[in-house]
Amino acid sequence: MLHLIFAQVNITPVEENMGLFHLMQRGGWLMLVLFACSVVALGVFAERMLYYKRCRMNVSEFLAGVLALIRRQSYVEAIARCEEGHGPIVSVVRTAIYKRHLPSSELREVVREIAQLEIPQLEANVSLLGTIGYVAPLLGLLGTVAGMIEAFVQINRTNGTASVADLSQGIYLALITTAAGLAVAIPCYLAHNFLVAQIHQLVADMERAGIETIHTLTDLPRKDMIAVPFTSQADKEIVKIEPAAKKA
Repeated sequence: MLHLIFAQVNITPVEENMGLFHLMQRGGWLMLVLFACSVVALGVFAERMLYYKRCRMNVSEFLAGVLALIRRQSYVEAIARCEEGHGPIVSVVRTAIYKRHLPSSELREVVREIAQLEIPQLEANVSLLGTIGYVAPLLGLLGTVAGMIEAFVQINRTNGTASVADLSQGIYLALITTAAGLAVAIPCYLAHNFLVAQIHQLVADMERAGIETIHTLTDLPRKDMIAVPFTSQADKEIVKIEPAAKKA
């Protein structure tokens, strides 16, 4: 009996091949918001990847060359080597060389401040990508709920005589926003985690470069002090006094 009733209902089939523009048009204004979010997320990811590519370098090779120049006290050449690079690692090493005359504790503090100033530049706009990945499914769910509300309003208008075709069409179009929200959120979430991993790696390299540069700079004065002979007047007087004391 039921199959005879449904057989009499003229259900309009949903188009199987629907283009992006058609989906956005049928999905409502939330589809435009999700499309804008996807464009912003793509722009942020591309810009961050280009920036990290410029900052990335072979840290071991860079430090080996710069620290060798520092040990020879060729500071001008070491700074020139730093000027050839770009990014937070180079900034930390260059600042340490410029401030090499400071005491060890003050030098560490200066390098730490420079590293802290570089971190916001590394994290710029990455939180926006995470926000889009979090909000996009909620926007899709909002579109689905709005579509379901419209479907039940249609049932109320027709006093419960709305056809299955009307309900299925409305529900189908409502679910489009949920699918679009997930399609935007999943890549954004993966891209956000990937960029965070890149930031952690750059921060670790920056800390390593700062520590090794400071250790090299602070070790140089100690070597110089050991190599300097006793030339002070006070030391000469002590040497003269000791034999006199032994004779007495």
